[in-house]
Amino acid sequence: MLSRILENIGLADKEAKVYLSALELGSSPVSKIAAKAKINRVTTYDILEKLVKKGLINFFIKNKIKFFSATDPETMVSEFKKRATELANALPDLKRLHGDTIHPHVRYFEGLEGIKAIYADTLSSKSEILNYCDSQEIRSLWPTYDQEYVSERVKKKISLRGIAPDDEYGKRVHENDQESLREIRLVSKEKFNFTNEINIYDDKVAIISFKDELIGMIIESHEIAQTQRAIFAMAWEFCEKKVERQTQPLKSPKPEQRAVIKEVIKKVTPQISLF
Repeated sequence: MLSRILENIGLADKEAKVYLSALELGSSPVSKIAAKAKINRVTTYDILEKLVKKGLINFFIKNKIKFFSATDPETMVSEFKKRATELANALPDLKRLHGDTIHPHVRYFEGLEGIKAIYADTLSSKSEILNYCDSQEIRSLWPTYDQEYVSERVKKKISLRGIAPDDEYGKRVHENDQESLREIRLVSKEKFNFTNEINIYDDKVAIISFKDELIGMIIESHEIAQTQRAIFAMAWEFCEKKVERQTQPLKSPKPEQRAVIKEVIKKVTPQISLF
């Protein structure tokens, strides 16, 4: 039991046996410690030298003979507590270094069941879902998508903002935004044609490809998710301005503008009558 405890704090099996033997014997020459530990003398001497460097063994020389003794266990415990405290104090710096070098965690999925697993993961989201999608693609492959996924998302009160092609399917889905806890903005399918789907949520970005081969992935990375949120915000703002332009009412011309228009009509009318 004692040997296993010492191994748990970093000592090798033979180091633990030598330390415990020296602790039990008190100040002793290497030959006695070796006999007690049942390890040959040369190996025991090498181990004692290593333990001296670790601060777990002390020694003194008497009559040209080297005597070794184990450090008081309380001193050893105090030393390890000190090291643990130093490690805890250094934790913020260690985490900072870890954050600078951490690699994104990527999971791959294949087939319809794999894609469903991606959607299931989005249902664990603690943030709103930001989404680029072709409304028709997933519903063609998964006819019960709205009943099985959208209704579950609404049930969990996870809201969604999405950008989708302005086609018949997109408009039809857009009509049900309010009851589906979402807001979709439509963009020209001719100018911005996309069939892949991207979902941004928490620290994750899920990408699904519906063409050629049905595959998807979830990338888990705070930095990547934040960058994708910024790009989505830019696209969302573009959509908002587009909607404002489309819905802005025509302004009546000012009096001076009406006068100019009338003058132009007078000049143009005779020319038109010639044809």
